[in-house]
Amino acid sequence: MAKLRPARSVRGIHSQAWARYSVKKPKKNYVKSLPHTSLMIFNMGMNRPTYDTLYTLNSDQNVQLRSNSLEASRQVANKHLERELVNNYYFTVVTYPHNVIREKKRATGAGADRLSQGMSLSFGSPSSICARVKKGQVILKLRTFATSKAVAKAALKRAASKLSGTYTINTYPLKASN
Repeated sequence: MAKLRPARSVRGIHSQAWARYSVKKPKKNYVKSLPHTSLMIFNMGMNRPTYDTLYTLNSDQNVQLRSNSLEASRQVANKHLERELVNNYYFTVVTYPHNVIREKKRATGAGADRLSQGMSLSFGSPSSICARVKKGQVILKLRTFATSKAVAKAALKRAASKLSGTYTINTYPLKASN
């Protein structure tokens, strides 16, 4: 697998989204080959109607998040919740990575200036998939009991540390259904 560029090179939303991929009409595609997504699991824990508190991780800025960073944040939060709460939570990844990131392959090292003389704004080839997140958008949701507030906030803080940008943890009371 090719080495990925640092997240700082793709986290900004500077250009048009490239997400047009069709199985039915391949000649109409802007994206010829779709890179795989690292994020496969979206719902974790035990879904119970008795949870009384909802915690959300919201973005404070417009940012692009690659699927591998979303997967890393999901794993670190779920591992903490499994260890501390043991099936007393329901954790969901809300955002879905669908935007294709294109990169122009560049040569590095001695003599690279002679090899990399190409078009200055070339289209590039698909390298990975990301989610475009707007300011205030919910990225992760966690439902649990109010007594687990410290564990829930710690899990979401750990998840935010794996993502580019800044995030806010919000708390909402839920009505328990009988």
